[in-house]
Amino acid sequence: MIVRMGLLTARSDLPNAAFRRHWREVHGPLAARLPGLAGYCQNHVVDRRQLAIDHARGAWALDGLSELWFADAAAMQAAIGSPAYRPVAEDSPHFVADTKVVVGTQTVVVPRPPDAGPLIKRMSILRRRDDIDAARFADEWGRVHAPLVAAFPNLAGYTQTLVTARESAPGVAAPYAALPIDGIVEMWFRSESDLTAAFRSPAAERSQRHALDFIAEITTFLVEVHRVV
Repeated sequence: MIVRMGLLTARSDLPNAAFRRHWREVHGPLAARLPGLAGYCQNHVVDRRQLAIDHARGAWALDGLSELWFADAAAMQAAIGSPAYRPVAEDSPHFVADTKVVVGTQTVVVPRPPDAGPLIKRMSILRRRDDIDAARFADEWGRVHAPLVAAFPNLAGYTQTLVTARESAPGVAAPYAALPIDGIVEMWFRSESDLTAAFRSPAAERSQRHALDFIAEITTFLVEVHRVV
């Protein structure tokens, strides 16, 4: 299973409520028709604060992040090449000024409890340090950093998406310099106070010290989740 993630910037002339409504009610149902789609989730950005962490923030000013799951890269490319993709592409300019695309593999480090109830979700975009290559980043993040974050108190879920491909246009590969994203974090908490307390814990101090060893930027967002498929 792979995930295709769209990083969306809304049209500047469109109120946020209109952007969110169009994405949810018009664009979502169009994308849901893609063949081979195993799942589709919209993450509507509701807060852009660098909440509870002291780390350099990137320049990303996003309004939403989409997640579309496929069995493999072949299934994803078949969906993009299908007739069902055309109305999706044609609709995008009606509410989006820009979309960047990354593709990756997801690892669920801390699964969400099935009976957790309503949760808040925090997503973070990671860029590795210039002196750290992709292989070193993957090792540090997955082998060392993941257990440090998993030790956070109040954590109700934690997923890592390791970016393996970047696109400048549908199906067109982009160089790393054009889209310098190495990983995307998803964390769930029962409340913002639980989130803040978790990041003030000794476990968070250990995690953030290690982050300085291999991560240059962490850009965080709180999002509201809308599951389409």
